[in-house]
Amino acid sequence: MATATEAAGTAYHDPATGTFLLTTSLTAYAVRVTGDGVCQLYWGPRLSPRQAAGLPLPDWHGGEGIGDELPAEGTERFGPAALHVAFSDGTEAVEWRDAGHTIDGGHLTLRLADRHYPLELELHYRVRPDSDVIERWTVLCHSGADDPVSIVRADTAAWSLPQRQDYRLSYVVGAWAAEFHLQRVRAPQGELTLTSRRGSTRHEKNPWIMVDPGDATEDHGEVWSTALAWGGTWRITAWRTLTNRLDVLTGAGHDGIRRALRPGECWTTPVAAGLYAADGFGGTSRRWHDYVRTVVLPRPDEVRPVLYNSWEGTWFDVDEASLRQTATLAAELGVELFVVDDGWFGKRINEHAALGDWWPNPDRFPEGLAPLIAHVHDLGMRFGIWVEPEMVNPDSELYRAHPDWALHMNHRRRTELRSQLVLNFARPDVAAWAHGWLDRLVTDHAIDFLKWDMNRAFTEAGWPGNDDPHRLYLDHTTAVYDLMDRLRADHPGLRIETCASGGGRVDLGILRRTDQAWASDNTDPVDRIAIQHGYGQVYPAVTMGAWASESPNPINQRCTPLRFRFHVAMAGALGVSGNLREWSVAERSEAAELIAAYQKVRHIVQHGHLYRRTPASPDRTTVVQYVSADGAETVVLAWRATARFGELAGPLRLAGLAVDADYRDAETGTVHAGAALTHHGLDLGLPPGEYASTLRHLRRG
Repeated sequence: MATATEAAGTAYHDPATGTFLLTTSLTAYAVRVTGDGVCQLYWGPRLSPRQAAGLPLPDWHGGEGIGDELPAEGTERFGPAALHVAFSDGTEAVEWRDAGHTIDGGHLTLRLADRHYPLELELHYRVRPDSDVIERWTVLCHSGADDPVSIVRADTAAWSLPQRQDYRLSYVVGAWAAEFHLQRVRAPQGELTLTSRRGSTRHEKNPWIMVDPGDATEDHGEVWSTALAWGGTWRITAWRTLTNRLDVLTGAGHDGIRRALRPGECWTTPVAAGLYAADGFGGTSRRWHDYVRTVVLPRPDEVRPVLYNSWEGTWFDVDEASLRQTATLAAELGVELFVVDDGWFGKRINEHAALGDWWPNPDRFPEGLAPLIAHVHDLGMRFGIWVEPEMVNPDSELYRAHPDWALHMNHRRRTELRSQLVLNFARPDVAAWAHGWLDRLVTDHAIDFLKWDMNRAFTEAGWPGNDDPHRLYLDHTTAVYDLMDRLRADHPGLRIETCASGGGRVDLGILRRTDQAWASDNTDPVDRIAIQHGYGQVYPAVTMGAWASESPNPINQRCTPLRFRFHVAMAGALGVSGNLREWSVAERSEAAELIAAYQKVRHIVQHGHLYRRTPASPDRTTVVQYVSADGAETVVLAWRATARFGELAGPLRLAGLAVDADYRDAETGTVHAGAALTHHGLDLGLPPGEYASTLRHLRRG
């Protein structure tokens, strides 16, 4: 085992063997520089540098290329290429030579250079003392002065898994209003590719994958995982050979696009983060949540406010008078952030017009937004507003002035989805226009919060007149990032929620610039159980926007009790939507009590450790538990949509508690021994019947 002197979050080098070792608090990752590249040696529990240096090279079978840190097109490697470049003379293979390395604490850089062509490669690795996550990224540079190099494929990383008897893959699939549905399948022989070709991460897949030997459970077993910090198109390929080895390749971009690397230019890939955990899927999730909270989020320590969003209360029929009334009611409930959704700008009375015309609708807001915002602030709430900067309606003043700003191809129709087109943010003039109006909107109106939406995928993704049109896929996303970064730097109090028809752009890249994500347009609490379960595999509750909204639900017309709707939404960053003016006095009173109960425990839900105590199921009781970082408090949320005689009638064992401490129920005052809660369990006290739910809050001492 590693010794106490070998600090976590540090990189080591053994010159005699060319071995490099990265250590985290519980894990190690080892690579070796060979005569023609870099080979992964190890990824698992901690090793010492001496032990890593003694590791043999993998038993490499011809034609597989398993173990390469960035397998490239060429030689006898016939598996999927993580790097594929084409030089101007037609050569599409690379041959590397070692060009040195640097170590700066936990940041390791390995440099390679092509033996003939002007191409240089940097493999970057970073570890931290307070996380088991390993960050990797790649830099490609054109070191010559002549023709561009064409990048056909440039992944961030290839991850080689230790050889096991079997492999199982975990990932999420979905669609609009049905995002983040968890799948666990046996890894097939050959290649399985998860991808998005739609311009952003999108609903159908999410850019992460987990691998286990097929025997991991929620609480036990080895799990390797990787997540890509990128909100554009992407690809993850799991490649299992007949000799039972498995590699995972992950990177930005999708098949069929390429970009030119010009002389003197460098391309830096997005970060791919990797994690090994020995305590099952639950331990894996908790480590990802800690990483997102401490490393990724821009304001990790803040609690997310309870928000009201006007969408399901007004749809497009917004005006100052009705919103003022609604804001007054929302403040009485205990809402802390009032968000006006779509319909406030230009001639926007439906989805067919005005995207791009970002000024208040003069008929609905005759004095502009200022009187409404002042009213909201006077009520003690912050003010937020919905925007969709990357989109334009053909029926808009912006499009009539700048039709060339939309993605399009010569001699092809412009496909409209939701009556809108996508603006080409890769164009500097479009990005500058977007910053101009957003900066004015936030400055002139004291905006506290932006709900940043993106409601459609790319189609006809061309850029006529540009000599490198495919670069728009990468440069569009980079421009969005730059715009968000600039807005946040200029307006330190501004907070942003990422939204893309629900959960269509949720990833580690966008979360570095935003504070939370709208996980799904589906606010039905029964459907949300599965959505939130899949979301929470990697992303923490503090980032997950969840609304208690109307009944019948506008998505599926299901009728559910107010208490059930709130309890399900309390598993994330709680929000409220619906026509509060039509809620009864009793409903508003109950909602106020539930919001107050959430506000007492949200620091635990949003910043605590998640333990999934049962599988997520709409047909059985689902229980999630959150434990505060110091272990002093725990919150249990339980939901049961369908009544089953005797189902989960007994006590449920809790996790993460001190067995030698006592815990007092904050509502009843009942004292429970930590050992009893851990080994015997807690009687949840779920009421009988359908749509039963409960919240239990226990404090140590």
